[in-house]
Parts: sequence; C-alpha cells; structure tokens
Amino acid sequence: MSQVLKKLKGGDLRSIGKSDEVVQEILDNPSLFSEVFEGMLSNDPIIKMRSADAVEKVSAKHPEYLQPFKTKLINEISKVKQQEVQWHAAQMFSYIKIDKTERNKIINILLSYIKTTDSNIVKVFSMQTLADFAEKDQQLQPQIVKLIRQMMEQGTPSIVSRGKKLINRLKREK
Repeated sequence: MSQVLKKLKGGDLRSIGKSDEVVQEILDNPSLFSEVFEGMLSNDPIIKMRSADAVEKVSAKHPEYLQPFKTKLINEISKVKQQEVQWHAAQMFSYIKIDKTERNKIINILLSYIKTTDSNIVKVFSMQTLADFAEKDQQLQPQIVKLIRQMMEQGTPSIVSRGKKLINRLKREK
C-alpha cells in the first residue's frame, strides 16, 4: 500500500481522517491523484470513503485530473455499493466532459442510486447532478423536473430543500 493511502487508514466512517492532508498532497503533486483514485476500489471501506472524499475535492478544483479516469469512474467506481463512494461519484459525474452516450449511462447510474439507496446524501447529490445535466440539455428538463418533484413528495427536508432550489434554477434556464 502506498504512503498516501496509508494516511487514509484507521478510525471510522464518521471521520474524514487525514483526507484534507491528502488533498493538499495531491494539489502539490498531481501524480498522486491516480493512487488515491484507485483507493476508491480498496477492500478497506475507510480507505474507499476517504479516497472518494479526497478525489472529489481535488476534482472540484481540477476536473482535468479526473478526465483521464472517466471510463473507470463510470464503469467501475459507480458500481461500488458503499454510500460514501456513491455520493462522491455522483458529484464527480458533473465534473467530467462526456458525450451523450456516457451521459445517458450516468443518468441510469444516478437513477439506480436514487432507487436503491437509503442515503439521503446520495439521493441529494444524484438529484443535483441530474439537474446539472438538465441545465445543459433542455430536452432532459421535463423528465428531471418530474423526477425531482416525485422525490420531494416523499422526501426528507434535505431532499425537499434541494429539490426546490433545483427546480427554481431549471425554470430560470428556460
């Protein structure tokens, strides 16, 4: 195991541990990005979660670091069942440049997350990314607005709150 991944070990899933330190290391040395990206496939759920946290934070600032990994993100990372990885993957999907086929595959992944997870955080970030896609493609808007409204009907306060913001944003885009 690499030195950078060792920093992500230990503790429990309620703590990000040293992931912010790892984020800074990657920003200082981008060649570490691939090692931490691979950490999302670790057998250790804590390393998986903290790797996802670090990769997402770095990708938010430097989406170009994530771009070479988009196929692996879509085809492998998205299949990780751990909710902490799923909510970060949902966020990262909006950072990458994708074609229509990839977008449709990601939409199906996000819809699957929404249907199968008990995590409100996964649902909120999936809803957010779907709205980001709908903002860029007017044809998607009716379908995504309908989905968001449906989620809000049975949703928790966090889903209802985010849903209202997203629908208002999409209405302004028309």
